[in-house]
Amino acid sequence: MTNTRIPLAGVIGHPVAHSKSPRLHGHWLKTYGIAGHYVPMDVAPQDLETVLRTLPKAGFVGVNVTVPHKEAVMAIADQITDRATLIGAANTLIFREDGKIHADNTDGYGFMENLHSGAPDWDAKAGPALVLGAGGASRAVISALLEAGVPEIFLSNRTRVRADKLRDDFGKRVQVIDWVQAGNVVEDADLVVNTTSLGMVGNSELRVPMDGLKPSAVVTDLVYAPLKTKLLLTAEEAGCTTVDGLGMLLHQAVPGFERWFGERPVVDSATRAAALR
Repeated sequence: MTNTRIPLAGVIGHPVAHSKSPRLHGHWLKTYGIAGHYVPMDVAPQDLETVLRTLPKAGFVGVNVTVPHKEAVMAIADQITDRATLIGAANTLIFREDGKIHADNTDGYGFMENLHSGAPDWDAKAGPALVLGAGGASRAVISALLEAGVPEIFLSNRTRVRADKLRDDFGKRVQVIDWVQAGNVVEDADLVVNTTSLGMVGNSELRVPMDGLKPSAVVTDLVYAPLKTKLLLTAEEAGCTTVDGLGMLLHQAVPGFERWFGERPVVDSATRAAALR
């Protein structure tokens, strides 16, 4: 008989029943024969810190964090990576053996890995990117694109003040475009990214005109329900390379799984199938 503790991880949100993360991590645990568990936990905001301080004592090695807690955990964590600080939110927590909570944000990593996987010929330095939306996901995307060497980012959001805030945070390579004018810069963009929830099942469609898309452009949508949004269908008709949003969800999970369970998982067709079940 061994006293080795079975590692536990999970996802914390409110609500959390919709999360695909338990299927994804469960698939990897089974694939790699790891004796561990990954569970969804619905935690109310007022209970967040108490739960996070208690979980390590119960054998948890870390958790993913989803809405509405991604910003709140920043005030609870003992150590925060530079990229999480820059984005202002964390999606991955590691519970260290000394009891400290380490916070990271892997959304930008997941976005870039998905982009390179779906559009291997895309060159960051080739030209501007158009980013639609100015929420937390947009911050992660902008940070990753600037680091990759994109020369200029056109940023547009329905509420301009939020876009202006991101421009102030990220600097002169970000140019804010009024929402009603966003369609006018589509023809100049080598990459178009939708970081809003527009186009998601149950939400309104993204109505930014895309008739200016050039066939050489890459278009990606962070929405993955449906997998092929109206934006991606329009881009396909224009001859563009398209990248759906599911891969970002899969790739952003890789660093956390590796830290928690000691195995770096591979994102492949079986992984996608498991997440879609």
